[in-house]
Amino acid sequence: MCGRFVLFTTEDALIEAARDTAGYEQVTAPQGLPRARYNIAPTTPIAILRAHNAQEASLEPARWGLIPHWKRDDSGPPLFNARAETVREKPSFRSAFQHGRCAIPMDGYYEWHNKQPYWISTGHVIWVAGLVQDNDGQLSATMITTDSEAPLEWIHHRMPRFLAPGQIKQWMLGSDEEAAELLVPGPTEGFEAKAADPAVGNVRNDYPELLQPAGLF
Repeated sequence: MCGRFVLFTTEDALIEAARDTAGYEQVTAPQGLPRARYNIAPTTPIAILRAHNAQEASLEPARWGLIPHWKRDDSGPPLFNARAETVREKPSFRSAFQHGRCAIPMDGYYEWHNKQPYWISTGHVIWVAGLVQDNDGQLSATMITTDSEAPLEWIHHRMPRFLAPGQIKQWMLGSDEEAAELLVPGPTEGFEAKAADPAVGNVRNDYPELLQPAGLF
């Protein structure tokens, strides 16, 4: 699963990454994006990438925790992860899979093993398969997860569905069947897990030093 992640890359750099990595000619952020965060938790605003066509896309803010189209409010547990194995069938995600596939940028994420948090990253912006629901202009999103693979399987049995550069448009613009081909574990080359500060367990803590073990600062 993924219940905490980090995004500190600036808006301009994210736009450049979406152009270079995802292959869009024009990328805008018409509403601006949430500030840099080092401890993003469910229900808080995150950045998502939505495709308009093969050349144009936009970065937009959305609530992390999808609100299904049939739900009237955000009550109940937030749907911040969606299992790849069942996302096409579950009523909460079925419509978003068909009409609202997006990519979620992150600089890395946290996972816990034996009560020790780890900071997992590649050193570059990571794109994760996501779903977005538009409820009368209010966007909410969830992150696709799969079984874990090496070198991350020892930390947790689930991981986000990372998208390789050539898979981003397939996920967002492909047919349902083309997108379904990606509902398997994604590439994990270049990922490293390093011990993080246990203070990340408190969502009120949000600062760069969380990425390092306690006591180094």
